[in-house]
Amino acid sequence: MSAPASETAQSMDTFLKGLWRQNPVFIFLLGMCPVLAVTNTVINSLAMGVATTFVLFMSTFIVSCIRKIVPKEVRIPTFIVIIATFVTMVEYVIQAVSLELYDNLGAFIALIVVNCLIMGRAEAFASKNSLGRTMLDALGMGVGFTFALLCLGVVREILGSGTFMGIDLFGEHFQPWAIMVLPPGAFLVLAGWLIVFAWWAERQQRRKLAAEEEAVT
Repeated sequence: MSAPASETAQSMDTFLKGLWRQNPVFIFLLGMCPVLAVTNTVINSLAMGVATTFVLFMSTFIVSCIRKIVPKEVRIPTFIVIIATFVTMVEYVIQAVSLELYDNLGAFIALIVVNCLIMGRAEAFASKNSLGRTMLDALGMGVGFTFALLCLGVVREILGSGTFMGIDLFGEHFQPWAIMVLPPGAFLVLAGWLIVFAWWAERQQRRKLAAEEEAVT
């Protein structure tokens, strides 16, 4: 394989791993507070996912740029200040765009600062890798996080309210599952998706082992 092709494959792997193989929610169980708290509707899920992705991308971008000049002794406080800056920007933007959305997301916007996903990628990846790889990693993890939120949000809104993004799906005779818009519903739906991901991972592992055995024989 030529060098450019190898680099392209590596870049795609860096981006795609956050979507499925290393999904921050379904594999690493990071950012559980917003995952369980704001996924009662698709709009809330999408807004929180986009906000977190923006903060993740911009903060790791800055961290990667300054990684060689920040002393190791103050790297964590520096990362926190950078993340908090972009979280403040996001909070003001959401408040200006939609007060209703701002009220729905509540304190969980500010809590993006302490989201383990963002601090983890800043410390474990952005501070040790080039700018290009850092940007791909941040986008992949951000998209994976948003995807996970939407997986919960779609199921919870459809079953709990009978709507999708506020659009009525089943008419007036539908009896919504009230538990789905409550905290217990978030745990139930998350458990269901975790089972799906675990089953898929096991299935892929079996296929890989079967392929290796065939190659040996």
